Amino acid sequence: MNSQDVILGLLLDGPKTGYEIKHLFESPLSFFFDASFGTIYPTLGKLEKAGYIVKESVVQDNRPNKNVYSITEAGRERFRQYLDSPPEKEAYKSDFMVRLFFGEHQERDTVAAWIRQAIEQTKTELHQLQEGKAVWKPEMSPSQLICLNLGLELNEVKIRVLEEGLAQLLSADQASD
Repeated sequence: MNSQDVILGLLLDGPKTGYEIKHLFESPLSFFFDASFGTIYPTLGKLEKAGYIVKESVVQDNRPNKNVYSITEAGRERFRQYLDSPPEKEAYKSDFMVRLFFGEHQERDTVAAWIRQAIEQTKTELHQLQEGKAVWKPEMSPSQLICLNLGLELNEVKIRVLEEGLAQLLSADQASD
C-alpha cells in the first residue's frame, strides 16, 4: 500500500482536487494513513504520467485555476490489482513509543511529560473521530465504519493504558523518594 493506491481509491468516488484529496486524508483516513501536500501533488503527477488519472484545469473567476483529477480505466484496473493483492503486514511506527521504550535512560519528569502529551494528543484525535462519526457515518460503507470504530476503540484503549502507566510511573517515583 502506498499513497498512489490510496489516491486511486479516493478517486473512484468521483473527480477531486488536490485540496479535496488532502481533506480526505485529514478526516476518516487520518487514523491509519497520512499524506501531506508534499506527497499528494507529486503522487498525482506520477499517476497522471502513468496514465492512471487525468487532470482537467478548471478556470475560476478571480481565483487561480484549479486542477481536478479523475481516474482512468487503467487507474481503475491498477486499483483492482491492489485490492486483489494480499494485504501487507501492518507496520506501526511511533517516535513516542521508541522514546518510551528507552525511557529508563531519561528523567522521569521528561517521560511523564511525554506521556501527558501523548494522552492529550490521543484525546484530541478521539474527539475528532467522535465528531466526524456523526458527519461521516451516513455516507460510510460497512467496511469504512469498521475502520472508524476500530480507530475509536484503539484511541480509547491507548488513553486508558497511558493514564494507568503514568500513574504507575509517578507512584514508583514517589516510592523511591
